[in-house]
Amino acid sequence: MTDSTASLPRSAVVIGGGPAGLMAAEVLGRAGVRVDLYDAMPSVGRKFLLAGVGGMNITHAEAKDAFLSRYGARSGEIGALLAGFDADALRQWIHGLGISTFVGTSGRVFPSDMKAAPLLRAWLKRLREQGVVIHTRRRWLGWDAQGRLLIDGANGCQALSADAVVLALGGGSWQRLGSDGAWLPLLAQRGVAVAALRPANCGFEVAGWSAYFRDKFAGAPVKPVALSLGSAVPRQGEFVITADGIEGSLVYALSAAIREHIEAAGEATLLLDLLPNRSLEQVAKALAQPRGSKSMANHLRGRLGLDGVRAGLLRELSTAADYADPQRLAGLIKALPLRVLRARPLDEAISSAGGVTFEALDRQLMLKALPGVFCAGEMLDWEAPTGGYLLTACFASGRAAGLGALEWLARR
Repeated sequence: MTDSTASLPRSAVVIGGGPAGLMAAEVLGRAGVRVDLYDAMPSVGRKFLLAGVGGMNITHAEAKDAFLSRYGARSGEIGALLAGFDADALRQWIHGLGISTFVGTSGRVFPSDMKAAPLLRAWLKRLREQGVVIHTRRRWLGWDAQGRLLIDGANGCQALSADAVVLALGGGSWQRLGSDGAWLPLLAQRGVAVAALRPANCGFEVAGWSAYFRDKFAGAPVKPVALSLGSAVPRQGEFVITADGIEGSLVYALSAAIREHIEAAGEATLLLDLLPNRSLEQVAKALAQPRGSKSMANHLRGRLGLDGVRAGLLRELSTAADYADPQRLAGLIKALPLRVLRARPLDEAISSAGGVTFEALDRQLMLKALPGVFCAGEMLDWEAPTGGYLLTACFASGRAAGLGALEWLARR
């Protein structure tokens, strides 16, 4: 006699409707698995949509080695995920949704219309056609004593069973969009190794701007400029002055190193190169020219084109004695110390570090402590700068978790 249950479709539950969860649901749904996806928010993909405001940077076109280096200490683990679904594969997948892409001058990759909403609409249409059922306003609360998933909604709390579970619950930033990190103690209570969530791609508070500088320049972009920490090679780009400190793409690129330095030493001193396209010798030579009756501010503007917020930073972070010594002032223009004291709060960060450690997972991203439960996306313990790296790894990890769940189901 044959087992009458053998022909029944396997079931999977995905918790979280961001890119990682949706990708895991697609992998499972395409294979014929019955998939129910639950998300606590009124609609899925909310953080994805907000990230696309001003231009949906989906991935990056730089060379593989440089791309992998963006993941820092976790480049090995993320590299294994990207081996199955890299930036090129992501672009082809997007093209399969009927959305064309292009590479910007910086190497960043965007949908042709620069928008996230059409991509998400096309994706959700395909998921519905695959039979994936999406349940919104449904919050996961952990497990009951029988190991069933507890899902809370308008009609109360339900206990659900599934043959496989994929958790893609996001990190701890942008709580209003659903990423609140409330899942972390739920997993820790089950013996899963987790690292505390910390801000990544975040702004930092400085030792204190003067009232004049804050009122005049808060919100102003600083460019072109180069930024470095310790002996690291300076990075060139731009950042923004805030009421309390600094933020922006150049700061985000160094945020992990800055945060770790502050955690170790209590503060960090960044070096600003206010004229990255000129050498120290060129700056010193220009300042050595007689300025006659002109003020030093006018001398800097006329000889070096240094004015606006960059000149304001130089004045803010130097002394009258520095201005009286052209050689010393030249050195400060090329390496102006800026003390930062702390990262801005986690909820303000673009992303978060910490979460489920890779050591708690097997190669298929299944939790060793909870067989049949897989994790993906930003809830894993990795981080990367902005520029498409975050999204690429979220997509790749969602795909890997979906494939891992399929393999688990096949073994059962």
